[in-house]
Amino acid sequence: MWCVYLLRCADGTLYTGITTDLQKRMAAHARGCGARYTRGRAPLTLLHAEPARSRSAALRREHELKRLRRGAKLALLDTLSERG
Repeated sequence: MWCVYLLRCADGTLYTGITTDLQKRMAAHARGCGARYTRGRAPLTLLHAEPARSRSAALRREHELKRLRRGAKLALLDTLSERG
């Protein structure tokens, strides 16, 4: 199953990505083998992950999240955490 995830990097920036295996992808990011953007920005904190029905759905959601400004992403995370 595909999922879309949001990370906080050590420098405070946010990173959004997709994967079919979140644990494996997080380990790759931690080793510096993940996305070029996250290399050198460890440690990384997983802020949110949500399932997607397909790769195309995951890519669409990733694109939606990447288009948001930082403040909007943080507000979305607050809303999602309130829902539990």
